[in-house]
Amino acid sequence: MTTAFSVQPLRGVRVLSLALNLPGPAALLRCAGMGAQCTKLEPPPPAGQPTADPMQHYSPAAYTALHEGIQVLHAQLKTSEGQAVLHAALAESDVLLTSFRPSALNKLGLGWEALHERYPRLSLVRIVGAAGARAEEPGHDLTYQAEAGLLQGLHMPPTLLADMAGSLAASEAVLQAQLARAQDGQGVCLEVGLAEAAHWIALPQSWGLMHTESDTGGAHAGYQMYPCADGRVALAALEPHFAARLCAAAGLPAQGDAATMRTAATREAIAQFVAPQSRAQLEALAQEKDIPLYTLP
Repeated sequence: MTTAFSVQPLRGVRVLSLALNLPGPAALLRCAGMGAQCTKLEPPPPAGQPTADPMQHYSPAAYTALHEGIQVLHAQLKTSEGQAVLHAALAESDVLLTSFRPSALNKLGLGWEALHERYPRLSLVRIVGAAGARAEEPGHDLTYQAEAGLLQGLHMPPTLLADMAGSLAASEAVLQAQLARAQDGQGVCLEVGLAEAAHWIALPQSWGLMHTESDTGGAHAGYQMYPCADGRVALAALEPHFAARLCAAAGLPAQGDAATMRTAATREAIAQFVAPQSRAQLEALAQEKDIPLYTLP
């Protein structure tokens, strides 16, 4: 699963993570893909269990994928022995990645002031539920998506958007920390809120881009989901040149202008064109005519 980026901006950077579950490990995996030397320090596993990370319980496959190429060490941070392991690793690290609440970090002696005094070149990237004054509030991906307006009815979301967006923000914060340290040699503390990450993902919604009267929300006949003979097709012929090619293929006047593409008649005509065709036929059409679409079962 590790993706090695063509540019390795974190080559030689040592990232130590204490973060469990999804956002922290996903961020660490991306850092590894950017060339960082990544180590994760986990609590000792319970008897009979391979790891103390809850992700192993939720999905062993996900845990395995998230730790590809990651060195995993074990230490009980509430003991003097565990603290010794932690600080030996911190002394060799450039960035510490965490997902504890600030109060828990303070109890472990990892509050920013204490950490910066002892390791002035070390940066701290702390993932929290919500940034700033709300950092102690409990929450999870589902509550952050709900707050951002990303949930519909009683349906569960199709993926863990807040967690994955937060992991991207956290890996970006590691890059920011390294750039900042390059200026004066000092580490920095950056906070990544999962609630804020969910709100970032939801911004197109707040701008009206997903309203039914918007071209990207359903008003444009070329930017729609349609049933086909053996499944569905996601059509994305939004720009006029793509819309014109779609209309020509469907036997319609090939203007492709926005006014034409917003009419019910055009939508119905495209639906009738698509309905009898198989996924294979539509995929061949996309390749031949250079029309953006993706078919689904």
